[in-house]
Amino acid sequence: MTATTNRTRMSWSARLLIGLVLVLAGAGAMTWGLAHYPPMARLLGVANSPPAPARQQAALGGNPAPGPAQAIAGSSASDGRISDVEDRLARVEAQSAHAAGSAGRADALVIAFAARRAVDRGVALGYLENLLVQRFGQQHQAAVATVITAARKPLRLSDLVADYETLGPALRRGGSKGSWWSAVSSELGSLVEVHSAERPSGDSEARYQRALQHLSMGDADMALAETMRMPGAANAQPWVAKARRYVATQRALDEIESAALLGGGDGKG
Repeated sequence: MTATTNRTRMSWSARLLIGLVLVLAGAGAMTWGLAHYPPMARLLGVANSPPAPARQQAALGGNPAPGPAQAIAGSSASDGRISDVEDRLARVEAQSAHAAGSAGRADALVIAFAARRAVDRGVALGYLENLLVQRFGQQHQAAVATVITAARKPLRLSDLVADYETLGPALRRGGSKGSWWSAVSSELGSLVEVHSAERPSGDSEARYQRALQHLSMGDADMALAETMRMPGAANAQPWVAKARRYVATQRALDEIESAALLGGGDGKG
C-alpha cells in the first residue's frame, strides 16, 4: 500500500512538473512571437494598429506620407526654386539683349565708317550699298540716297581744293562781264578800305585766303560762304555746285554715323 501510494505521488509530481515546463515554454514562445511578429500582437490586442496612411506606406515599402505642415514646407521650397530659376532666366535674357544691341551698334558703326572712307577716297561702295539700305534706309532714306549717289559720282576734297586754287585769280579779280567802269570802281574800292580791328578784312585777297584755308581743313560750308561774297563769284558756279554737293554728302554721312552711334540703325541683320 505504501509503495503504491509513493508511486502515485511521484506520477502526479512528474505530471505537474511537465505541465509547468510546458506552460513556461508556451509563455516564452508567445512572448517571442509578440516581440518579433507585430501582426500577432495587434491580433491579440496587445499593440495598437498604425494609422491607415502609415500602413499603406509601410505596405508599399516607402516612407510615411508627409503631413500638412511638411506639404506646405515642400511647396514653399518648390516655389522658391521656381522663382530663382525665373530670375536667372530674366538676367540671361537681359544680358543677351544687351549683347545683341552692342553687336548691332558695332556693326552699324563699321558700315557707316566704311561708307565715309569709301566716299572720301572716291571709290565705289560695292556691297556697302545694300548694307546701308538695310541698316539705315528705313528712317534715313534721303541720307542713304545722297551717299550712294555721291559714291557713284565721286568728288574728293582734294579735287575741290585744286579747282579752287585754279579759280583764285577769277574769284579775286571778278569776271569779264560788266562795264569797264564797274571793273575800275571795283579796283579803286579795293585800294582803300576801312573796317573794325575785330572784323576780318573784307578785301577779295583776304577773303580768298580764308576760304582756301577753310576748304583745306574740310570746312566747305565756310569756304562757300566766303566765295559767294567775292567779286568773281559768278565765275565759280560749277565749283559752287560741286562744293554744295560735297557739303550735302558730308551731312548725310554725319547723319548716318549719328544714327549708328545712338541706335545701331534700322535693321538687325
